Amino acid sequence: MGNLRKYGNPPFAVAAVHGGPGAAGEMAPVARELSSACGVLEPLLTATSVDGQVEELRVGLEENGKLPLTLIGFSFGGWLSVILAARYPKYVNKLILVSSGPFEEKFAAKIMETRLQRLRRGERSEAKALYEALFSSTLPSESLAKFGQLMRKADSYDPLLDESQPSLANPEIYRLVWREAVKLRSSGRLLEFAGRIDCSVIAIHGDHDPHPAEGVRDPLSRVIRNFRFVLLRQCGHYPWLEKKARDAFYRIFRSEIAP
Repeated sequence: MGNLRKYGNPPFAVAAVHGGPGAAGEMAPVARELSSACGVLEPLLTATSVDGQVEELRVGLEENGKLPLTLIGFSFGGWLSVILAARYPKYVNKLILVSSGPFEEKFAAKIMETRLQRLRRGERSEAKALYEALFSSTLPSESLAKFGQLMRKADSYDPLLDESQPSLANPEIYRLVWREAVKLRSSGRLLEFAGRIDCSVIAIHGDHDPHPAEGVRDPLSRVIRNFRFVLLRQCGHYPWLEKKARDAFYRIFRSEIAP
């Protein structure tokens, strides 16, 4: 797998999986910060299907990681990580979900409404137009990046200056993979994957995240035996960029990845 970054020194016992779909590169700050404690992999997923991205992730972990490893899944990357842990239990000894999307459809209904309410009127109109165009085959990557900027603003509580590298936003990946992903959730198959996980799972979520915390906590607590949920106060969708939650976020991580 060529689309993979390495931080720190081997062995690489942790992997950080970006969200999007198609937002490769957004986990760079987290991978860089954690690399002082252990080697960290940052896969940059480019396949245009859910199964393709899971397989791309699996190959990257097998070829570069020390298995089983700790898998960190951010946002949509949390769903991918759940599927991989269910299909390949020998690859993962711990799963950490950060700001995951909800696992049942009923919890997703008001995510965009919440986001739009947090934007100014002009930004709201622009975000609506871009959202409607997301599934257009002609949407340029610059437009997806702009939409991402507006959503990041709506998703944040009290953000630091963005220290992340620009995500490699890809409209085609987003369009094709997300269509499959929402069907997995609405059909109940996503939660079925979660129910097959044997390793320990911890979900970290901000109380200001438009993705409702109960959409992660309630379904997963029903189907995963070894499950913990941590709610970070005064924290949005990107905990590592939140002034009031960043330190607590990294404290949790360091304790979870300690040998």
